[in-house]
Amino acid sequence: MASSSLPVAYESSASVPEWLNKGDNAWQMLSATLVGLQGFPGLALFYAGLLHRKWAVNSSFMALYAMAAAMPCWALWAHNMAFGRRLLPFLGRPGPALAQDYMLSQALLPSTLHLHAHGGGEVETPAVAPLYPSATMVLFQWAFAGVTVGLVAGAVLGRMSAKAWMAFVPLWTTLSYTVGAYTVWGGGFLFHWGVMDYSGGYVVHLAAGVSGYTAAYWVGPRRKADREEDVAPSNLPVMLAGAGILWMGWTGFNGGDPFAANTDSSVAVLNTHICATTSILAWICCDVAGGGGKPSVVGAVQGMITGLVCITPAAGLVQGWAAMAMGVASGTVPWYTMNRCRRLAVAEEVDDALGILHTHAVSGLLGGVLTGVFAHPALCDLFLPVTNSRGLVYGVRAGGAQVMKQVVAACFVIGWNVVVTSAILLVVRVLVPLRMTDEEVLAGDHAVHGEEAYDTCRRCDCGTNGVDEQT
Repeated sequence: MASSSLPVAYESSASVPEWLNKGDNAWQMLSATLVGLQGFPGLALFYAGLLHRKWAVNSSFMALYAMAAAMPCWALWAHNMAFGRRLLPFLGRPGPALAQDYMLSQALLPSTLHLHAHGGGEVETPAVAPLYPSATMVLFQWAFAGVTVGLVAGAVLGRMSAKAWMAFVPLWTTLSYTVGAYTVWGGGFLFHWGVMDYSGGYVVHLAAGVSGYTAAYWVGPRRKADREEDVAPSNLPVMLAGAGILWMGWTGFNGGDPFAANTDSSVAVLNTHICATTSILAWICCDVAGGGGKPSVVGAVQGMITGLVCITPAAGLVQGWAAMAMGVASGTVPWYTMNRCRRLAVAEEVDDALGILHTHAVSGLLGGVLTGVFAHPALCDLFLPVTNSRGLVYGVRAGGAQVMKQVVAACFVIGWNVVVTSAILLVVRVLVPLRMTDEEVLAGDHAVHGEEAYDTCRRCDCGTNGVDEQT
């Protein structure tokens, strides 16, 4: 008679409760790791290689600090502000996520319980309850929060003071990121309205791009000489290494957002790379046709980023052909805004160091609206709580309403981040200077951190007293 007992690996125990799905848990922890690698070392290498060499240490520090400072905030109060029980229509109740009982319990996003629109209290979709512990969910969502605030740094590199950044990160994580996350993902009013943001086109990229641009306004522009100096990347191979980590890390960024290792996760990952590669090709064609006739590796990477950002709100909601169409859009529209609209007076006034308004805000907004156009009803049913969700291509009436929802949600995210980022920086500048001193801006890393990434000139006998006259 055959034994009916389960293999040891599948037997329940204190550490393997009946609700645990080991495959989902392993995939979610791997996804969290991939997203975390995007923040550090991904952004650190990308920033260090793309900027002038005198800012390699400072830019890397800003990315590292963002990941580090986000964690205590996230574990002590911010996770529950983003994914806990409702306090306000746009915010959850703050509270710690550190107790043993909480970390070991099954993950649950309580405010995601969705009721039918016709009333009567009838449940349409139960609250999100992944088949792994809350500790895994906290880890995964922390990585998102850390990466998002790290993206904000891209607009103010080379001039925001280290002390101001150290104060800004926890405040922005608490007052800005949590609101976007709760409102769109955690059970806030945009979630229940049926706004589509699969993995952060609005919550991460639109918010970071708008906040970065707002921060660049308050911190002020670099000197003209510094802008011209920073145009030449210090180390393209290092920049490419960071970009590669960002690209491959997006597998966890979009693939982890169904909160399970399921079929929709596979669709999301494939669409991510379809859109990214198409966007790279479109950006290169734009560079050749309208940017001087030469393909640029920096431009190719910008196209990669805009493609990844654009597909993020749609990753598991659209078919492959739509992901390709979105790649064409993300490789052309942000190229145009970055290379043509920067000549406008307002663009000259606000010094967005790496152009994250274009690569993240414009691309995130573009992706969010196109999600409302291309979202397939069958794929929506796998992810969204609102029945009859679909894009414009699959129904003019319902799809038109969806596009309108996407636009309204974008306006809320933009408005909130402009106001909150401005308020945070106005408070911070009362306590510490927002900008580095002129001496620090001139000297770079050595003045700010007492460290340098490239020390070859100081060790040679070139007669320049430790200063490379060519730079």
